[in-house]
Amino acid sequence: MTTGALVLVGVPIGNLADMSPRATQALRDADVVACEDTRDTRKLLNLLDVGRKKLIAVHDHNEADMADTIVSLVADGQRVALVSDAGMPGISDPGEKLVAAVSAAGHDVEVVPGPSAAITALVVSGLPAGRFCFEGFLPRKGSGRTERLRHLATEPRTSILYEAPHRVAATVDDLVAACGADRPVALARELTKLFEEVWRGTLGELAEHLAVNERRGEYVLVLGGAPDRRPAT
Repeated sequence: MTTGALVLVGVPIGNLADMSPRATQALRDADVVACEDTRDTRKLLNLLDVGRKKLIAVHDHNEADMADTIVSLVADGQRVALVSDAGMPGISDPGEKLVAAVSAAGHDVEVVPGPSAAITALVVSGLPAGRFCFEGFLPRKGSGRTERLRHLATEPRTSILYEAPHRVAATVDDLVAACGADRPVALARELTKLFEEVWRGTLGELAEHLAVNERRGEYVLVLGGAPDRRPAT
């Protein structure tokens, strides 16, 4: 019997040419492909000429329930490739619960690294990348959102956030209120795609920019760290 494994496979965030030969081969070698949206993943597999694969849906709403199924498949000697709709599984996408379950059961977990919108935006932002934190999507409302904004106001490291186009302006307004209009920021849109755009300035300037520019595509906000306000000695 072949040795089963859960294989996390990074896929492009926009440009199909960023798909690595190793990642393509991992999908060819997989017995099962677990994915967020079976229709989107089927299109990707067809474009890569991977061949027909058994697909199972694993998304935010069912990841915990699917963990036992994935463990059983791996225990039976099957190689299960996990992919996100874009980027690396487990980064603001399903993955961590499956990794925890498979590894706790004593089975192999492998990773085929690939593109990440967070890291791509960070390195193109021009902001300090030596120390950074990934915030993902902020809570949409309530005390959880207020608490995260409060932490961002004093976070000394560069912070990376994801946001949807219909919420990005409101999030920037909240960041202005929490962090101040002068905090440096970069906004990356449609990374690696035809209409890729990177905007750099301050939070106050970004709020003005978003007020008069149409918002489409997926966004990554890269927020400069809080200034050191300790008194000089």
